Order: sequence, then C-alpha cells, then structure tokens
Amino acid sequence: MRKGIILAGGSGTRLYPSTLQISKHLLPIYDKPMIYYALSVLILANIKEILIITKKEDLNLYKKTFHNGEQYGIKITYEIQNKPSGIAESLIIAEKFLSGKKSLLILGDNLFYGNGLEKKLITASKKSGATIFIHPVFNPQDYGIVQLDKKKIINIEEKPKSSKSRMAVTGLYFFDENGPKYAKKLKPSARGELEITDLNKIYLSNKSLRYEILGRGYAWFDAGTHQGLLDASQFVKVMQERQGYLISCIEEISLKKKFISKDRLKKFIKIYKNSSYGNYIESLIS
Repeated sequence: MRKGIILAGGSGTRLYPSTLQISKHLLPIYDKPMIYYALSVLILANIKEILIITKKEDLNLYKKTFHNGEQYGIKITYEIQNKPSGIAESLIIAEKFLSGKKSLLILGDNLFYGNGLEKKLITASKKSGATIFIHPVFNPQDYGIVQLDKKKIINIEEKPKSSKSRMAVTGLYFFDENGPKYAKKLKPSARGELEITDLNKIYLSNKSLRYEILGRGYAWFDAGTHQGLLDASQFVKVMQERQGYLISCIEEISLKKKFISKDRLKKFIKIYKNSSYGNYIESLIS
C-alpha cells in the first residue's frame, strides 16, 4: 500500500508579511486552509497513511487542525524539517515512516482540480518507478520543464531561460520504494538544497520516469505567492458557486471512499456548527 507525504515546511517568505506568524499552508484558499487541498488529493488516491512534514514551531497548529486523522478515517503522523533544505529531503525525513513502501509526495501549497483527476491518480499509483504530473504553462522560465519526444521524457530542465517545451512539473510526485535511497545520493545545489529535479533525473537515467499530463479540463495552482493565493481563491469561489459543491471537502471525499461512515462523521462535525462548510457536510448525511 502506497503512503502519502505532504511537505508543509519552509518559511513562506514569498508571502511575507502574511506568514510572519503562521505557516503559509494554513492560510485560507477561499473557504478552507490551503493544506486541505493537498490532503484531499492523497485521499482521492486511496491513501490512508499520511505524513505531514512541517517546521517545529508550526507542529502544534497542524496537530490541532488534524489530530491523528481519525475524523477522516485515515492515520496522520508528523515529522519536523529543521530548515528548508529542498523538496527531495522530505523523502529522507519520511524514510522511517515509509518503511520500504512506495510514496506519493505532494507540496502543501499546490491545488489540483479536474473531473478526471482521481482516475489519473489511481493510474499513476499502479505504475512502477516514478511518475510526475505535468501541466502546460506560459512562463516556463519559472518552473522545472519537461521535454518530450515521441511521448517519452528526454530531459528535465530547472527554470530554463529559453525552452521549446511549456510542460511544467507540478508539485505532485509518485515514487517507488527507492525514493529515500536515491534522495540520499543527491548533493546540495548552489542554493544549498536537495533538488527534486535531480531526484527525478535519477529515475530518468534509469528509464523509470513516467508522466501524466494535466491538460484541458484541469487546473493547477501554486498558491505560494500572493497572486497565486488570490487566483486559487477566486477559482475555488467561482467553481463552488457555479456547481453547487465544495472543492477538496475532505469529509465528503472520505465518505465517498468509505473511509468513514455517515454515523461516524456526525460525531466529528459539531465543530463546524454555524459555518457554511458545516452546513454543506450536514447536507451530505441528512
């Protein structure tokens, strides 16, 4: 069974001064904390054991928010990242938690949306090696960019000044049981971090790096900037108002996955009393 990792560390400096006193992953994207959107993706992928990696000073905030995950029918544990040393370091931190199992790593400030997303997640989960999710962008110089040839990945370049490809690597990564071992082989980059691009390149060199395209009908947001946070919030607001259901409602997804029963959900929703979120959940079990 694959396990999940949410990287919710870092200092959130791109969102200063909003994040001087709170983890950016707990800032709201419209009507729910940012990290809800990442957690919902893991549950969509049928993952029930999840590790949240965060800073020491934010640990109690996450425990207060999610406790042990019982209210969602999952198990959540926590680890500390002492300093922001790169995305790939999360696999090293998670090595004991993974216990030789495959993983799904997601960045806590990424939002994914699309009617076929669950199917793509399940498909990727069954693949060997590593699988990355890619999405077209207009500013490839700001992302890790994948070059494809005849539907095969031939190169990954970090923030290229010029590129013929517009396919950006998103913050969603499937790794096999070798993830922590390969991460330990990495050397810090010029900015002192263990780069996820370098880890993906190991899988590429082993001819075991695969991809899923999030094309038309999908949305991906990096909410780690003020503009990204605003764009994601406006998207969620509009979609929810037009379609009449909540995006990334963890309780609803857990209920549909049968991770939790209606009777058990009733036990935990009292804290949402008098909120629109609580009213929505009530409508699911009434």
